[in-house]
Amino acid sequence: MMKRIVVAVGVVLRNHEVFISHRDSSRHQGGKWEFPGGKVEDNESVSDALLRELKEEINIDVISQQPFMVIEFDYPDKHVSLDIHLVTEFAGEPKQLEGQEARWVALQDLGNYEFPEANKPIVEKLLSM
Repeated sequence: MMKRIVVAVGVVLRNHEVFISHRDSSRHQGGKWEFPGGKVEDNESVSDALLRELKEEINIDVISQQPFMVIEFDYPDKHVSLDIHLVTEFAGEPKQLEGQEARWVALQDLGNYEFPEANKPIVEKLLSM
């Protein structure tokens, strides 16, 4: 049976810009850009996972977030369910704590960055906002 992973994803927005990180080339889908977030553990809700992952990964405390979209995606080795939330209010200045390159990007420039296949609908929806 294919492994199923639920991932909480935060689209961190400020002044028509979004915060993205560059995936380490040794990781799955490495070398591409991504939105911060991570796997939902067995004992936590998507919201709890989102708050925990954004604190661990980019050092912000989420004050306000709302559901944006859910994407189901099959990679050859696993099924991924991305539960994406817009993070519009937060405390702290986002910075990548895991050593990856990260930057603020103007929403209209997102198309210039390569994202994993599963993330493309997020980029398209953001570009249409």
